Parts: sequence; C-alpha cells; structure tokens
Amino acid sequence: MSNNQLPVTVNILDKEYRISCPPEERDSLLQSAAYVDSKMREIRQSGRVIGTERIAVMMALNLANDLLSSQKSKDDSNLSITRRIRSLQEKIEIALNTTNQLEL
Repeated sequence: MSNNQLPVTVNILDKEYRISCPPEERDSLLQSAAYVDSKMREIRQSGRVIGTERIAVMMALNLANDLLSSQKSKDDSNLSITRRIRSLQEKIEIALNTTNQLEL
C-alpha cells in the first residue's frame, strides 16, 4: 500500500472486503460497494441464481449491459447534436452569402 492509499472495508453480500484507495475516492468506493451489494441482493432474492460467484457474474453482466446501453444512447445523442449543428452552420452560411450578395 502506497503512502496515499488508505484501507477501506466494504461489505458485499455479508462478506467483508478490505480495499485500498486514495482518501478522495473513499466516498465513491463506499457508494459503489453499496450499489454492488444492492444489485447482488436483488439477484439473490429473485431466486433464479444460486451461489455468490454466479450472482456476481450476473450482476457484472447486468452492469456491463447498462453501461453499453448508456454509451450507445450517448453516442446517438451526440450524432443527433452533430447533425443539428451542421444544419445550423449551413443555414448561417446561406444567410451570410445572401447578405453578401445583397451588399454587392
């Protein structure tokens, strides 16, 4: 453990894990651990998945799916914004060209 790392104990599915992290990331680590614990408990309570390892894999797959879906949505939004900006730029250029021709 380096000098700027502090040990933090988190509980996930009633098991303690000791993790080192920078002091400024402690709150984020605790929130992440609470989120993982909550999601794993939801999967366990569904009764369809048995065993801590399988629950962890299902939770990881669900999180990965959520992340990928979120990124795709963000990419789609960025593409839409880019198209809108191009359209506005074209309109501005047309307006400027029209104004320049009127001045001649």
